[in-house]
Amino acid sequence: MPRYEYRCRTCGATFELSRPMAESSAPADCPAGHDDTVKLLSTVAVGGTTTAPAPKAGGGGGGGGCCGGGCCG
Repeated sequence: MPRYEYRCRTCGATFELSRPMAESSAPADCPAGHDDTVKLLSTVAVGGTTTAPAPKAGGGGGGGGCCGGGCCG
């Protein structure tokens, strides 16, 4: 279930809630009981490593390069 971060406009506290995506825009009360909160825009961190083959030097002979077959010159 996704986690959403909220900030209370009354006391300034930030907190997270796990809730279904369908309820992401529903009002959320802060842990101190205030109801004037706003959902914060979160960034998503994606980890992982991929390895792509290095481009072949030289050009010619099949695809790649800046013009689809070699260097533009």
